[in-house]
Amino acid sequence: MVKMFEEFQKHLMEDENPSLYFDEIINNKDIYTLYPYTLLRNLIETPQSPVHHPEGNVWKHTMLVIDNAAKRKEISENPIAFMWAALLHDLGKAPTTKVKKEKITSYDHDKVGANLSREFLCALTNDEALINQVTALVRWHMQTLFVTKNLPFGNVKEMAADISIKEIALLSECDRLGRGDMNDTKICEEKENIKSFVKKCEAQLLSSK
Repeated sequence: MVKMFEEFQKHLMEDENPSLYFDEIINNKDIYTLYPYTLLRNLIETPQSPVHHPEGNVWKHTMLVIDNAAKRKEISENPIAFMWAALLHDLGKAPTTKVKKEKITSYDHDKVGANLSREFLCALTNDEALINQVTALVRWHMQTLFVTKNLPFGNVKEMAADISIKEIALLSECDRLGRGDMNDTKICEEKENIKSFVKKCEAQLLSSK
């Protein structure tokens, strides 16, 4: 377990495109039949809405996200936690995804994913600081959508008490760009959404003082 943790972290931190490593081993290593690695393997079988995720299943999305994160990790406050969060951010989609009348949803995957991320890392490391940081990033990674869309699930005050808003914004940017149909126009739109998220959070926190 420790060896694989170190191997995963090495590729997350050193590879220009970590997806090349993870795509190769996900189908070629028996370790993915063992817990906690099954939590990652399950993402291959988890579908997503083709409207929002034309790239396909959750695993394909995750691979795009970690490659985007690898290009931005140097501006993270905690690059190691940031890269682990990029890899684990959608673990919650496997148990929460529902298909009903051709509509695919994964409500509360952020909350469920936070618990699964903690379980995953606790099985591999005793680094409590890392575990807590990754768990918080996963827990709050959907707040960008909730806050910018003024949805009732937004909770800026609690999020800010748990994790840096700028770190959530950075992870969210990688998440939003990790899709199969991104072009220059959509990339600009998503970056503007991230800026709007940060401004709204700062305004809410200021007004609550």
